[in-house]
Amino acid sequence: QAQLVESGGGLVQPGGSLRLSCAASKTISRFDTLAWYRQAPGKERELVASISNGANIKYADSVRGRFTIAKDNAKNTMYLLMSSVKPEDAAVYYCYAERWVTVEGPFRIWGQGTQVTVSS
Repeated sequence: QAQLVESGGGLVQPGGSLRLSCAASKTISRFDTLAWYRQAPGKERELVASISNGANIKYADSVRGRFTIAKDNAKNTMYLLMSSVKPEDAAVYYCYAERWVTVEGPFRIWGQGTQVTVSS
């Protein structure tokens, strides 16, 4: 019954910055994993960054040092802070949340995606 809604996508110039947001309808602290994925045209969806157990952060090699994943528990929102954007960063970005164990088993939910276009 939880929902994730992404926002903040749009056009950004190479080298520019963008902040993506993902608002959850439930308390995000209850999720074991929060993550951002992206999918470029003709490519498979790939993991960009994740937070597990509230603080264990991982990044894809391609974005490490340029992107930052963050969360605001009070606002039930997670963010992807993108800087030094490259043309290859263009993709649809999806937020993702997972609760590892529930009464009904593992629970996974995806946002609807937000388009990031990189162009000068």
